[in-house]
Amino acid sequence: MLALLTETRDVGPEAERAFLITAHRLIAARVRPVYAMNERQPVSTTLGLGRGSCSQRLALLEAVARSCGIATRVRGLLLDGRFWHPRFPQLRALIPRHVVLAWPEFLFNGQWVTVSELYGDLGTLRAGGQFTNTGGVTLFDAIAHTAVDWDGSTCSSCDLSGHVLADLGYFDSRDDLFKQHGQTLCLPVRIPADLIMSRRAA
Repeated sequence: MLALLTETRDVGPEAERAFLITAHRLIAARVRPVYAMNERQPVSTTLGLGRGSCSQRLALLEAVARSCGIATRVRGLLLDGRFWHPRFPQLRALIPRHVVLAWPEFLFNGQWVTVSELYGDLGTLRAGGQFTNTGGVTLFDAIAHTAVDWDGSTCSSCDLSGHVLADLGYFDSRDDLFKQHGQTLCLPVRIPADLIMSRRAA
């Protein structure tokens, strides 16, 4: 799939957003959502497996963007682990207290645009309702139809800022973020957790 998308390298400024929306939809359709734990998994591995976590699928979207000359960066957010309690009601005791999230941004026409606004501005997307972190809708999927608002800039029903414990700033890549702040789970815990959760459908 990545090879197919990178064939379209001559992306005009007015078409960049539409191109990435198409890429996002293809990834959503072809890469099955699971609860994998390795934040630094190569995108080639994610593609080969045909499954990936929200973070791994977002990394794939970033790779597609860069392959077509669209610059990317990530904003590091330290989230309260309780944000995931609704998704894992039976496993709350096992959820880490803090989760490091790499949230992508793309450079369109000289302006950085968060992945939250890939499909439109947050004010418009809030009509899609609140992201509750339950059911089959993941963060990766939610950006297509609702406001994923980490800063509390929209209505209270879409405000996720209460889950943000710290803004870690901007990084040229997610690898830089995780090199500086580490992954959510340490290696001895991450390996067995990944073996179990990476096959569990989101």
